[in-house]
Amino acid sequence: MSTKATLRFARISPQKIRLVADQVRGLPVEDALNILKFSNKKGGDLLCKLLESAMANAENNNGADVDELYVSEVYADAGPVLKRMRARAKGRGTRILKRTSHVTIAVAEKESR
Repeated sequence: MSTKATLRFARISPQKIRLVADQVRGLPVEDALNILKFSNKKGGDLLCKLLESAMANAENNNGADVDELYVSEVYADAGPVLKRMRARAKGRGTRILKRTSHVTIAVAEKESR
């Protein structure tokens, strides 16, 4: 059974968080946590906390064994964009887009055969 955790309105662009998400997709949670804790990227910290939340959800809500969990899904969708203006030459202005993300991570237990 799959258990999810969601982070909404994260102040990081989806493109940047997908770089980190692609590294942990399909890995056991212990390996994924090690990669995320030692990542130099901002998305690593965000995904680390989110993965720990998904693990806690699986353990408390579904009674899953934490040692048997793996990252089954990770995806980052675009959230609302904050639009700001920046002064430019000759009285003009340019738009600055501050992007946000909705990140979802799902963990599942390995099926024993």
